[in-house]
Amino acid sequence: MSKSILILVIFLFINQCSFNKNSKFWNPVKLKQDDNKKEIFKEIAISNFEINTDLEINIKNAIFSKNSFQNNLTNNNGRLRYDGKFKKALKFNFSKISKFSEFEPEIIIDKNSLIFFSNKGSILKFDEKSELIWKKNYYSKQEKKLKPILFFAKHKENLIVADNIAKIYALNVNTGELKWEKNNSSAFNSELKIYKDKFFLIDYQNILRSFSIKDGEEIWKMKTENSILKSKKKLSLVIKDNKIIFSNSVGDIIAADVETGNLLWIVPTLRGKSSAKSYFLKLSNLVLDNDTVYFSTNKNEFYSIDTNNGLVNWIQNISSSIKPTIIGNFIFSLTNDGYLVILDSSSGSIIRKTNIFSHIKDKKRKKLKVSGFIVGKDKIYVSTNKGKILVVSILNGKTISSLKIDNNQISRPFVLNQNLFVIKDNGIIKIE
Repeated sequence: MSKSILILVIFLFINQCSFNKNSKFWNPVKLKQDDNKKEIFKEIAISNFEINTDLEINIKNAIFSKNSFQNNLTNNNGRLRYDGKFKKALKFNFSKISKFSEFEPEIIIDKNSLIFFSNKGSILKFDEKSELIWKKNYYSKQEKKLKPILFFAKHKENLIVADNIAKIYALNVNTGELKWEKNNSSAFNSELKIYKDKFFLIDYQNILRSFSIKDGEEIWKMKTENSILKSKKKLSLVIKDNKIIFSNSVGDIIAADVETGNLLWIVPTLRGKSSAKSYFLKLSNLVLDNDTVYFSTNKNEFYSIDTNNGLVNWIQNISSSIKPTIIGNFIFSLTNDGYLVILDSSSGSIIRKTNIFSHIKDKKRKKLKVSGFIVGKDKIYVSTNKGKILVVSILNGKTISSLKIDNNQISRPFVLNQNLFVIKDNGIIKIE
């Protein structure tokens, strides 16, 4: 079947956790580490080639980020003070979350504790030793059957929760007690950000909404262009200096005033906004650094946009829906098919491009995709859709080792102290 016919068929088709009794304990997970690498060469497609593979990049003088997993308004995790030893892995089990890979759920870190949810909307907070601090569920019997996906943000003593069944509510993060709850006219599918006395979300109608932390009352809303077909990619937003910048499902990047919701500027990224095109479009999370917002798309474009006026600084030829990381003048980006690309943040020039999957046999490589990554002291930790974590040298861009922790997709890594955490559809895996 030709590519054009396949796309037409797809288009026509489109138009027509409670926890187990042992979940309090971290269960051992067998680690399979592979340090022996073998280069396997193949014919490289025009867009898939390496650049400056002999160039060494050193970030040892770059500053470390602090609390980059706690209400991070810029989405930039930066360089983490992490240098994992991968001695053992433990798993915290819960019942399987439906559509896990579509909604990209994230762990909330509160000091030395973690917060996550089960497939029936139970929220639990536990410490690094797996001791349960509290567990709460504020869904009706009927709502539990819908298996809500939860999005979190934490600020001071407030834990704000939103979901994909149009509900928002606030808890006391220390006790889990309910403060208030509200219902929205449409379900949510975005990052949740808290700024001053407000929090912000984007719903499935592409409406950015501002709510009061105190009581959940809506303060203002901003409608953007809607689409009949909804992309499954979670929408992103960043905030700085009373300006909120966000993406919608038709590929627009929009800036608004935090206090009033007034439009400041808009940058379209999708040419010819048909429903079919927007359905297949995937944008990475937005990342803000100084006065520039960075993001990439699966349509072979990496953008740098001036946040002051919405002018495009540059566009580079990179296809990725993976959130980038900015460290100094370097942008670290990973394509879904395994190319580590380091760019100059000012010009957009590609400094180096290496294939971190080059040691993997061709047959397996075709099915392997990147889920996300973090940048540690001198290594990059990459999670994949096949349950592996790859450890990549920043200095030369080569894969040093790999760690097999599951057979299915795992989330991008999260770090608390010197422990690395990844989420899968039925548990959280902690690697010490």
